[in-house]
Amino acid sequence: MSDHNMLVEAMGALLSVHSSADAVREAERSGFRSGLWAALVEAGFTRISLPVAAGGSGGDLADERIALQVLGGFAAPVPVAEDGMLGAWALHHAGLEIPAGLLTVSTTVGRDRVEAVPAPGGWTLSGRLARVPFAAEAGAVVVPATGPDGEELLVAVRAGMGRREPGTNIAGEPRDTVVLDQVAVPSEHVALAPPGVSAQDLRRRGAVARAALISGALARVVELTADYTAERQQFGRPIVRFQAVAHLLVEVAEHARLAQVATGVAFANAESGPNVFDAATVKIVAGEAARGAARAAHQAHGAIGMTREYELGGLTRRLWSWRDEFGSDRQWSLELGQQIAGRPAEQLWPLIADGVRTP
Repeated sequence: MSDHNMLVEAMGALLSVHSSADAVREAERSGFRSGLWAALVEAGFTRISLPVAAGGSGGDLADERIALQVLGGFAAPVPVAEDGMLGAWALHHAGLEIPAGLLTVSTTVGRDRVEAVPAPGGWTLSGRLARVPFAAEAGAVVVPATGPDGEELLVAVRAGMGRREPGTNIAGEPRDTVVLDQVAVPSEHVALAPPGVSAQDLRRRGAVARAALISGALARVVELTADYTAERQQFGRPIVRFQAVAHLLVEVAEHARLAQVATGVAFANAESGPNVFDAATVKIVAGEAARGAARAAHQAHGAIGMTREYELGGLTRRLWSWRDEFGSDRQWSLELGQQIAGRPAEQLWPLIADGVRTP
């Protein structure tokens, strides 16, 4: 058994207990699942790609991709990507202490505007962070900020700093607004953002991470759709035997496979830091796959797919939410178009060819 197969098996066993379909439905009402988070922390699954010296598990981004896909398949209501792949990664590379508790970042990072002004003993922050996952449970929110001379800073805004305005996405996952109104932050919680750890770098890593979650959720949607259409009978035979339903099942599987391949390429390239081409491409592909697969899966399931008791809705609500976080496919399409249009024509093919490197 390969290391990745062992990881899938171990995480699957844990999540089947702590993130069952019933637990996910309950989380849509209550928010955070502390028991699930504690179990993931104890097993070392929350910071898989962080070095051991920084409190992580010492894996790489290939391991991170597998973990996120498993979490996506279980619709796990916990901020693993925000904590390890984004927050702890950024603080570690900036040389800042990683505080106790989970870490989170705004899902609109790179578009938030936070200003930092020097003050006695530290800095004063002002700005708004939109759609911050699980802010009420976080030990710190990792915030890129702009200094008085335009320098980019990285700040660990600890719990209790600022004002929180509660909110959720359509899947019921906490997405709060954090208001920083001249919040005082000590100097030891602030550092110059090193190369490769800018707000845009965090946004790109977030886009790649969301694509992995989408890919994992789509794989589970394929399983549900295949099982349902094979078991549901109409006119004395399984409905998958009808051409129109079989076509829907194929459509779901095609979208899922496309997202899986794109995510694998993006994570392989991201070892040196995801560039705008990789982040844009994978988020566009994953977003379009989420939309197409959700539509086809619900058509194949009919009315049962819309009920709260059935697992499909919990997955598709997350697909619709995740595709808009860390940049929607429309936003990334515009950015990708601007990147390509701003280059000489002779660079178009090399750019495309370089972007399709496989793991």
